[in-house]
Amino acid sequence: MTSTHSENSSRPACRPANPCFSSGPCAKRPGWDVSALSNALTGRSHRSAEGRARLAEVIDRSAAILGIPEGWRVGIVPASDTGAVEMALWSLLGARPVDVLAFESFSSLWAQDIVSQLKLENARVLKADYGQLPDLAEVDWTHDVVLAWNGTTSGVRLPSAEAIPAKHEGLVICDATSAAFAMDLPWDRLDVVTWSWQKALGGEAAHGMLALSPRAVERLESFEAPRPLPKIFRLMGKGKLIEGIFRGDTINTPSMLCVEDALDSLKWAESVGGLAGLKARSQANLAEVAAWEAKTDWVEFLARNEAERSSTAICLRIVAPWFLALERSEQMKTVKQMVALLDKEGVAFDIASYRDAPPGLRIWGGATVEASDVSALLPWLDWAFAQVAPVTCPA
Repeated sequence: MTSTHSENSSRPACRPANPCFSSGPCAKRPGWDVSALSNALTGRSHRSAEGRARLAEVIDRSAAILGIPEGWRVGIVPASDTGAVEMALWSLLGARPVDVLAFESFSSLWAQDIVSQLKLENARVLKADYGQLPDLAEVDWTHDVVLAWNGTTSGVRLPSAEAIPAKHEGLVICDATSAAFAMDLPWDRLDVVTWSWQKALGGEAAHGMLALSPRAVERLESFEAPRPLPKIFRLMGKGKLIEGIFRGDTINTPSMLCVEDALDSLKWAESVGGLAGLKARSQANLAEVAAWEAKTDWVEFLARNEAERSSTAICLRIVAPWFLALERSEQMKTVKQMVALLDKEGVAFDIASYRDAPPGLRIWGGATVEASDVSALLPWLDWAFAQVAPVTCPA
């Protein structure tokens, strides 16, 4: 007969100092506490001189750290990265045919919106299974192209800048929410880039960032979207770009607590070496998981191609034969049991794979996570797996 191990079996000696490995909202920067918000402009209008100045400071510091070229517009927009992407899709698409890369949950949602909501008849959806990218050779770069630089729910990223031709006729609209502040983005090959504070900066939710190249602005000013746009999507007024959006005059009311928190995160990012330091910290987290994965027989990266492997959304699939033999519902139940054990021990919160992804684990490896905490977590994954794995007992 079979049974499972006792929870009382030997636990690892070390615990992560910070058990927050959620993929959004993500871990706060090391050393954060609520006193970081003590100077927030609570009770003040975001349209006051001080409010505008702090919103503009978020924009300026973000652009400087990310290396956004001169001439781009960067603005704070409603509804997190989702709002920023939707604003771009609804405002810009329709002038050309569209290719959209769908290889995980959110990029698939963009494809669904383009086909089912915008109802663009000249749209192609290039699909790939979780853990893979679509064949980039099939992309028609004379079309507008919509893609995610990093698949938050699949752990797969574009391998390099060369994935996008240096010259392309259409616009490249890039969802970079789990790539910004952790990976290089080829600004000379992108036209619209979106992200949010709640990912690699460890900020709070509900606010998005939108960056537009001069080519994207030219599209906005020369092409009128053939659809009504709600106020929170409108980038144009009287045929011209609403420049105030890109100076801190937000479309709707932002949380000044969240703004203060974003500024704290950006200042911390500068203190660890800017983008180079952030990338190094994220890569160190991936290296910890990679060394463990290489010697662990029950798990492997969902992204099999190392060049396409994310250092932020680190997605793992369970490959133990007994697990693979289970129905998907039972696999999900088993993962839920593992995650509950880790939560109960206070060593890892929110690390189950995304609901649409293959059942497994997802560990956030952005720069706000310490490599020492990732290292301390990994033996606990082995422990939790041992608790749910069936063992053969003597008859």
